[in-house]
Formats: sequence, structure tokens, C-alpha cells
Amino acid sequence: MTALNAHFEKVTLLITHYNRSKSLERLLEAFSGLGCSFEEIVVSDDGSKPEHLDYIKELKLKYDFTLVTVPKNKGLGNNINKGQDAVKTEYTFYVQEDFVPLKDFLVNFQNGVKIIEEDKEVDTIRYYSYINYPDLVPFRDGFSLMVFDPWSLNIDKITMYSDHPHLRRSNFLTKFGRYPEMKNPEKTEYDMMVSFIKRKGKAYFFDNYKLLMEPINSSTEPSTMERNFWRNNDGVFLKSARFVYRQMKFHYFYFFRS
Repeated sequence: MTALNAHFEKVTLLITHYNRSKSLERLLEAFSGLGCSFEEIVVSDDGSKPEHLDYIKELKLKYDFTLVTVPKNKGLGNNINKGQDAVKTEYTFYVQEDFVPLKDFLVNFQNGVKIIEEDKEVDTIRYYSYINYPDLVPFRDGFSLMVFDPWSLNIDKITMYSDHPHLRRSNFLTKFGRYPEMKNPEKTEYDMMVSFIKRKGKAYFFDNYKLLMEPINSSTEPSTMERNFWRNNDGVFLKSARFVYRQMKFHYFYFFRS
């Protein structure tokens, strides 16, 4: 296995997809262009429109992946659950279809695989984020250990888990529980964040987290994720109210909810 052409025999690439078949094609092409291959690829589709499913079936002939789908949209939680259920390898690399790997991805992904193989306690290794994690202990090869401090007032401490691209052990659902279904994506991700922390998840974080993967949203296939006004409004009053609310909400779930 070299930095120019690598096959990861213990890793399945799990891609969640919904109505963005051209984005899926771009992602698969990008991995192929880097010389990066996996033991298996699973595409978990969330009940896409017929024209996207037809195109995915054409892609399947070229890229030889396993497609799991449902008759109608059941949400992100169901989509990840059924995709993870189809994985047979020891490790899973989870990516949503709107990302692409960049030129520095391959060697750093190799390093992450070595870490998860050597450290039997680590659960996930993260390769992308919108924000830096507040408490990191440098480890090696550009990765740092994520440290959770329950008393910190920095609410970004809750993001030890994220739906952004990450490598994980394929027993993830057994340890942390299945993703909640029939909830919006933000609530689904939040519940898994809390579960990951409460069940003492261990994670590494790539320090230059914008260097390896990039989300791409085109005008023809825009993001299917809708962020609410409350979460993103930057007015002074709402920003302060949001800070207090998020602190109270998280600590209630962390300390008092089973």
C-alpha cells in the first residue's frame, strides 16, 4: 500500500445519498482518481427520485458498490442505520455524498487507519469539521486526541462526534446505539453526539481539518440540509439566548437523561 495507490482491505466506504446522484458520481470519481480503493462500497439511499435511482444503477456498473434503498424517505437516521447494517468489514469510512477527497487525503487516511488499528480503544477518527475542537492533545501525524471537559463553557465541546467524514469501527451502533429515526438531521446528529460522550467515546481529530475533504454544493444539486433560523441567526440577543439554551440543554441530557 503506497501513498499513490492504496487499497484498504479492512475498510468499507459508506456513503449516504439522497437525490444527488451527480454528486455521488463526483465523489466516486475523486476516490478513483486518487488511487484510493476500499474492500467494499455501500451506498445507502434514502428513497431518491426515480431519475436519481436510475443513474445510480448506471454508476453501480462502473464502480461496483452495494446499493441499499427504501421506497420512501425515512430520514438521515434510518439511512445511516441501514447502510451501517450492510457493512461487513472491521472499519467503516462514513461520508455524505456531497464531499470530495482532496490531494492530501490519501496519505493522511492511511495514517488514520494505522492509528485505529493500533489503538484498540479509539472509536472514530475525524477528517473534516466546520470548526476546530476546543480541547485537543497533539498525538502524531497531524492528529490530536479529542478531550471532553464536562465543565467547560465552550459548547463546541459536544462535537466529539459529527456526521462529517470519519473513520470508525463497524461495531459503532452496538456501542453507541442506533441513530434515532424519524427526526430531522440536526436532532439525529445531536442525539448521537450526546450518546458518544455519555458512553465514553474516544476520537482523534485531524488538525488541518479543511485540508483533506471538501463539501461541494452545485446549483443543480444544492444541499438537502436545512438549518433553522434559531441556530444560525447572529443577532446579539439571539446569540446570547442560544448560548444559554444550548448549555442548559446539553447538561440536562448529559447529567440527567438516561
